[in-house]
Amino acid sequence: MVKTIDEINEKISKGEAVVYTAQELKSMIRDGERVSPANVDVVTAGTCGLMSGTAAILTIPVAGKGAFKKAKQLWLNDVPAFPGPCPNESLGMVDAFLYGTSYASKEYGGGHLLRDLVEGKEVDVRVVSEDGRTFENAITLDDFLFSRMVTTRTSYRNYVSFVNRLEESFDTIFSVTGLKGPFKEATAIGCGEINPIENDPCLKTMGVGTKVLLNGQVAYVMGQGTRSSKERPVLSVFGEIKGMDPQFMGGFKTSATPEVINTLAAPLPFTEETMEYLKVTDDGIGLPVADIHDRVPFASSDYGRVWQGTDLEITFDPKRCKECEECHADMHCPTNAIRPNKGGIDKRRCFNCGTCVYVCPNGSYSGALGSLHCEGRDVPISLRQSNRAMADKLCKKLRDMIMDKEFYLTKKVSGI
Repeated sequence: MVKTIDEINEKISKGEAVVYTAQELKSMIRDGERVSPANVDVVTAGTCGLMSGTAAILTIPVAGKGAFKKAKQLWLNDVPAFPGPCPNESLGMVDAFLYGTSYASKEYGGGHLLRDLVEGKEVDVRVVSEDGRTFENAITLDDFLFSRMVTTRTSYRNYVSFVNRLEESFDTIFSVTGLKGPFKEATAIGCGEINPIENDPCLKTMGVGTKVLLNGQVAYVMGQGTRSSKERPVLSVFGEIKGMDPQFMGGFKTSATPEVINTLAAPLPFTEETMEYLKVTDDGIGLPVADIHDRVPFASSDYGRVWQGTDLEITFDPKRCKECEECHADMHCPTNAIRPNKGGIDKRRCFNCGTCVYVCPNGSYSGALGSLHCEGRDVPISLRQSNRAMADKLCKKLRDMIMDKEFYLTKKVSGI
């Protein structure tokens, strides 16, 4: 059945479009239901995870006109940003690039800063001018004259799971407490069957100009992302920071340096051309396993072991909580989501990574994270650096926007 974007948009405008989230569609397929272009029009696919390739382009008010000629250095909440490319000579404002992975400390980086801004918090700006003078200001996101996020590595087809084959623990961005070995634990990354590129790996429908949701805000695909290949394509996306939803973004502490959380959802037309991949489920998606020391895959598992028969969300049992003087879950939580005396978990901050499950000595936090099979053994997953529950939440938001006629599909301007 040949079905065009225009025809789908016409059905959306009439309130006749049949839209499912990727999670809903895959569940239907596992239940043996027949799905085809005749009874499905759009599938909303999504991913939420650590996305190092994140930057923001900002225009920041610092001081009055003529206060300084040109900025030499710039910090936001002590996170370094980079003045330029426009000099904004004597205007008292600074155009700057902020890298998501820049950081003020191991506890606070660009991802934390961006979420603070979106939450409406006041941030401190400090500028050193070319002549060595220092200027300071306190501003909120509403004060920025321009604020746009650009991602260079978004929704890669799949990633790699990591293990440590050596005895000594290894500090890495792919671990919160240090990856222990040999083969004692594994880190899993990727949203599997609901990931947009897993559902459109040949990029038949997504391309330059495709409208998507980035952290809850309308955004657009710019083109190919960094380190993209035919086998493992990657997208680059941009969107306005104002209007983003903080629950879909933020910072993530690791045993190395802070990382960045983003969430993306994309509408995929269900056609004869796309349904081959839209019908693929977790068990059919390979997950390479690599040693953390060289990041070279040496085994292969699948996403069924990560997302099927496991818990998408972490739960808290207050009866098990001993209210320890030093709460290990709170100390190690990479998103500062633990609230021992206030319900246990702040769900708007929780990444469902599983760290608390492994560090709490009393078993107050629970969640089955699965395991990976490699070299004849099952290695337990102790950390998930993708949050499928949050990705599905954004997929549902996009589905509802389409059904409410608030979001229409776009034709790509060109392929990738």
